[in-house]
Amino acid sequence: MPDLLPQPVLLLAGGPGRSPAFGPLLQPFFADLPPEPAIAYIGAASGDDKPFLRWATSWLNAAGAGAVRLIPTVNPPTRDPAEWRRLLDPFPIIFINGGDVEEGMALLDQCNLSNTLRELQAEGIRFLGLSAGSIMLSREWVRWQDPEDPESAERFPCLGIAPVFCDTHAEEDEWEELRALLTLQTPGAIGYGIPSDGALWVESAHKVQPLSKPAPVFRRETGGIVTLPALKGRVDSLKHVTEAD
Repeated sequence: MPDLLPQPVLLLAGGPGRSPAFGPLLQPFFADLPPEPAIAYIGAASGDDKPFLRWATSWLNAAGAGAVRLIPTVNPPTRDPAEWRRLLDPFPIIFINGGDVEEGMALLDQCNLSNTLRELQAEGIRFLGLSAGSIMLSREWVRWQDPEDPESAERFPCLGIAPVFCDTHAEEDEWEELRALLTLQTPGAIGYGIPSDGALWVESAHKVQPLSKPAPVFRRETGGIVTLPALKGRVDSLKHVTEAD
């Protein structure tokens, strides 16, 4: 299928204050790689926070990863795309950690790293995201010029490495931000919620698979946002929409 990604993208939800049990979710992601694959850690969304790095390294190692190396973005070693490629070349997996989506994307753009990440995906590097990092890997996200004015919502681009709209661990808010993002899209746009401790395996814009937990699905229609049946396994999302009508 022409729109299949070079490699699947794995989007983890996690959840605030949770002790991760990501091993079963990462097993298929690591399955056909050499043992203990090295991982490039990008912590732009958390300002390269070192405790966050240590925390992520512990569960990545427990899940079967090898060395986890911080690629600095707060004090970047370079802004040269060729040098970024040299730094990232040894890593078969790039991990985007959580924090704040807008701040993380701004930092990647300031570092001149965003386009290099997209190029590396096209060449077959695998991408893994957690929480805000999963959203950064998606197509777009939403912000408000005035937090007190719902009408001031606007969308902004993310990396687009996972060609979907998504949100993570937002069950208690009933996926409010994802719904707001979809309201800014054209009718027919689909958005996926990734529940706490769940994940979304993305093979293309139309082929996704929830891991661990069913994924809520929403569609933008002319009259508003419609809730579709949750995804419960590997499906073609376009067929999913047709069958739900």
